Amino acid sequence: MDNNSRSERTRSLVIQSALAIIARDGPNRLTLDAIAKEAGISKGGVMHQFPTKEAVLRALLDHQRDHFHRHTEGYLAEHGAKHIYPRLAGHIEGAREAATESNSVALAIMAAMAQDPSLLSPALDNDRENLQAIREEATDPDLAVLRWEAARGMVVTHLLGMCPLSAEDRERLFARLLDDKQWEAVGDH
Repeated sequence: MDNNSRSERTRSLVIQSALAIIARDGPNRLTLDAIAKEAGISKGGVMHQFPTKEAVLRALLDHQRDHFHRHTEGYLAEHGAKHIYPRLAGHIEGAREAATESNSVALAIMAAMAQDPSLLSPALDNDRENLQAIREEATDPDLAVLRWEAARGMVVTHLLGMCPLSAEDRERLFARLLDDKQWEAVGDH
């Protein structure tokens, strides 16, 4: 195996180990030592790829943002034509995935918030762009924003362990948030 392949494999292992630690132990337990132990590599091996915990968190956020983008694009390629507001649907579906997958972008966001909220600036900028695009595609921009924020709220409460909804309830509500036709009737009143 060449050096680039080995380096990429180590980077991926570190990211997956960081996600596992956050999911299992919470974001405050994420340290370079914990990552090395979880990954089964030396701390020096971790630090060769990521010299600081902040570097791990940045890579984790980038990795999870890419994961979210791939999932959303895949959903839209398969189901986008059935939606009146495909961009909104893509974001709601991404939130559904984040609320059900232990390896979600929300875990990376929680870890970054615990460590250094300024790490979230690129994500916030991206959210502002997404919000603008969702508003522009909708006939009722406020209703579209409410649907988007409701989906995001279910993700946050689920990840914080504060969601009183069962998995079935959450799935039913996500499906309803995705159903553009139900919301069009609401927007007309």
